Amino acid sequence: MEEPLALHPVKLYVYDLSKGMARRLSPLMLGKQLDGIWHTSIIVHKDEFFYGSGGISSCAPGGTLLGPPDSVVDLGNTEVTEEIFLEYLSSLGESMFRGESYNLFEHNCNTFSNEVAQFLTGRKIPSYITDLPAEVLATPFGQALRPLLDTIQIQPPGGNTFSRHNGQS
Repeated sequence: MEEPLALHPVKLYVYDLSKGMARRLSPLMLGKQLDGIWHTSIIVHKDEFFYGSGGISSCAPGGTLLGPPDSVVDLGNTEVTEEIFLEYLSSLGESMFRGESYNLFEHNCNTFSNEVAQFLTGRKIPSYITDLPAEVLATPFGQALRPLLDTIQIQPPGGNTFSRHNGQS
């Protein structure tokens, strides 16, 4: 008789990088309401994994200087073992999610979280998060600020750069 596969919970941590300022200022600046400027990460196998201008990083859940998340989304469970997941992350870090590939609007932490969530659970992260860059760029102010915003590199402090070779778990 086969051993049943263990199920591992998968969570999405959602942080508002603006700490509430987007909600207050977006109607004036963009002419539309934004509830936050979202940074996301995936929590699985007892660690938090995220992507920024330094590549893929990990830490204990809530272990970056961002502190506790503003919200937690339950993405379901995965049968993917920690070993397979770490191999998958390693391949992502060497291909699609190298630090130099980071782009605030088109290839960011939320792109990473969405990719990883689909790998682990078959589910995407909420569209209010993934649609945010297009919402900002659809405004005249967003278009005017794009050249400046394209130069911004975000890497939440407090994590360790993920490398399969450094004993990271």
